Parts: sequence; C-alpha cells; structure tokens
Amino acid sequence: PDLKKRFVDAGLIIESAIGFFDWIVDDPERRKAALVEAARNMELLQKIGGLRLAAPPSGATDKPDLNLYAAADRYRDLLLLGDKYGVVPQAEIWGFSKCLNRLGPAMFIALESGHPNACILPDVFHLYKGGSNFEAIKLLSGNDFHNFHMNDYPASPGRDTITDADRIFPGDGTAPMIQLFRDLRTIGYKGALSIELFNREYWKQDPQAVATIGLSKLKSQVQKSLG
Repeated sequence: PDLKKRFVDAGLIIESAIGFFDWIVDDPERRKAALVEAARNMELLQKIGGLRLAAPPSGATDKPDLNLYAAADRYRDLLLLGDKYGVVPQAEIWGFSKCLNRLGPAMFIALESGHPNACILPDVFHLYKGGSNFEAIKLLSGNDFHNFHMNDYPASPGRDTITDADRIFPGDGTAPMIQLFRDLRTIGYKGALSIELFNREYWKQDPQAVATIGLSKLKSQVQKSLG
C-alpha cells in the first residue's frame, strides 16, 4: 500500500508487470501450482495499483507441438483468475520459444479463449526473433493489446543467433519502427509503449541517463512516423 501511494503521488500508472508461472504446460499439477503463483503475483500487483500481468509461455518454451486449443482454455483459466483481482493477464509473445513465438499462435489462443479481456503482448525484438512479419500488425485491432514492448535490433547477429542482450534503443537498429508506429496509428492503438532492454552495455551506464536517452529516442521515432 505504501508503494501504491508513492506511485499515485508521482503520477505513475503501472501499466504492466511480469510473472513467471507455468500456466500453459500440459502437466495438470504444474498448472495447478502455476495458478497459485499467478494469484500471488496478481494480489501483489493489485496492491500497488497495477493493471496487467504479462503471461509468457513459461515452462513450455521447448514445446513446438503444443495444442493451441488446450492453451486457449488454459489462458481462459488465467483470465478468470485475473477477474478476481482486477488484473488482466496478457499472452506474451516470446520469439525464442517454440510456442507462442509469433503473432499467429498468440492471437489464436486469445481469440479461442472466449474471454472479453483476452489480449496479447507484442515486443519488437520478439516479433523479429520469432519470425513474425511486421506487416501482420495491420490485420489486428488496436484493442487486441494494451502494451507494446519497444526496442530495436542490429543487422548482425542474425535472427537465429540474436539474443536479448543484443537489444538496442529504438531507432538505432534495423527494425521498421516508423512504419510500425504508422500501422499502430492506423489500427487505432492507444496503449502504452514500454521500452524493454537487456543490453549489458546499457547496464554499465547511469540508469537515469539510459531512461532519458531511451525515452528521447522513442519519442523521436514516433515523431518521425507523423511525417
């Protein structure tokens, strides 16, 4: 509660957080334990006024043959749990995973969950890593997601070997950032743009400086997309 007050006093909105629980796996006992952990995450998030919780395919990243209809049912269970806490779990795309690694599978389980709060969580790096076509963004609705993780990637290393640590500031790489923002505007997206980086070179720098630079570069790309 004290932390929530500090956020409110600072005018900050907790758009999204992340938790790691095996909600999508085939093992029913692991899923049962995962829902307990998810509830703990959601309760903590509720206490600080958070709105959404990223739900990546933890525990099943090595399952290329995951049944997506079953995954949709499991996502619905997670959404129903979220209803109790006022927290929306987001089906997060992880490009290095063998399931939910592209826009298609993530959208499939969101659609087939049959829950009104179902949504996905895309990320520039993960869309590239998983092989999604950025053109597909234009087939979505701005209501299909509420957060978009922003970053960029260099021309080298390539898709097969690039890692989280290779992420760079928006606009410093080869991602189609300007067209992406134009497409997001076209589909009516009005959610948050959240910079997410795991670049160890940035970790060596002052956090305030990194945040300031990241925000400036992100705003610059958005502004260029208006031209």
